[in-house]
Amino acid sequence: MSYVIDRRLNGKNKSTVNRQRFLRRYKAHIKKAVEEAVGRRSITDIEHGEQISIPARDIDEPIFHHGPGGRQTRVFPGNRDFAAGDRIPRPEGGGGGAGGGSEAGNTGEGEDDFVFQITQEEFLDFMFEDLALPNLIKRHLTGTDNFRTVRAGFSQQGNPSRINVVRSMRAAHARRIALSGASRARLREAQRELEMLRREQPDNLIDIQALEKEIEQLRARIDRVPFLDTFDLRYNLLVKQPDPSSRAVMFCLMDVSGSMTQATKDIAKRFYILLYLFLQRNYERIEVVFIRHHTSAKEVDEEEFFYSRETGGTIVSSALRLMQQIITDRYSPNEWNIYCAQASDGDNWNDDSPICRELLARQLMPAMQYYCYVEITPREHQALWYEYEKVAELFPDSFAQQQIVDAGDIYPVFRKLFQKRMVT
Repeated sequence: MSYVIDRRLNGKNKSTVNRQRFLRRYKAHIKKAVEEAVGRRSITDIEHGEQISIPARDIDEPIFHHGPGGRQTRVFPGNRDFAAGDRIPRPEGGGGGAGGGSEAGNTGEGEDDFVFQITQEEFLDFMFEDLALPNLIKRHLTGTDNFRTVRAGFSQQGNPSRINVVRSMRAAHARRIALSGASRARLREAQRELEMLRREQPDNLIDIQALEKEIEQLRARIDRVPFLDTFDLRYNLLVKQPDPSSRAVMFCLMDVSGSMTQATKDIAKRFYILLYLFLQRNYERIEVVFIRHHTSAKEVDEEEFFYSRETGGTIVSSALRLMQQIITDRYSPNEWNIYCAQASDGDNWNDDSPICRELLARQLMPAMQYYCYVEITPREHQALWYEYEKVAELFPDSFAQQQIVDAGDIYPVFRKLFQKRMVT
């Protein structure tokens, strides 16, 4: 009788490796569930885990089992109602018995969906998979405190743990050749002369003894050369080099004017919460600048950005001018990767939209790595959208714009804007 013994350290039903394999296998189902969850969730619970349901027909879990053939001994639980050879009738009401869970039907057969829970970390992993800030480059910063240790050749002094055996043996071999090369050449020549003398003049004992004595002296001289000397030791040399930094700043510009309804503001907040989670999770050296604007713009903190109820008219150029001033004062384009995400309903003072286009095209976009504009409106595009299209024609690789009609469009639009690009 054979046995299958599971010796995995995680224990039964707790294998981390198996869980990761399972998540990869049903990646399409999970990603679809994550997209649906982002669309229906409120602002406060957008980053929590999620319950995933997979149709039972898509489940095919590998198991350990005995193959056919051979002699097998099995032990089955007994009962008081049936004996071997009895025919068991099909239960009425379907094959589910008392389990329940399927909808009523006239087929009598069915299967429940397989439901499992993914953690917050797994939820965010699927949410932000294959996303990245476009055009992110590394810049050398003056006075940086980031260093990396790199190989820089070899040294004759160092820590014994860093000794390079191959280089040390090569140096020792070269030293032995240099110190004993002449002696070895003379030894080979003396051995040939001795062999010839013994063969041709075996009675010339004086010359034979002289050669034997010389050969003995040469061997002793060669043996006095040490096989390995401290002079031969070579160590791997490690030095610290300044590490280029990919520091970045993201400007979040949100329209809070009177034309923005509460539903529109909620969609904008969801978009920015997704962006904020993405930045905090994927990038260590990232700063976020929050700017709210109506007729005037104001830099605010995170709490005020998401929860302040201040409102007013609409002059979008006020936010662009404030962003330009902040860049000039705090974020030099030579040292920072500068990004911006703007959300608005597109409504703007008529004479201000051309001003926004000029500010972007002439002053802001040359310093930007990437600028994305999201228009949240179910109706036709406003004048600001068409002015921004002219900017997109001038900067096709660093300017993008998308429209959001309802909450279900937030996540697909977010993925389009920050989809990881192929490097050409």
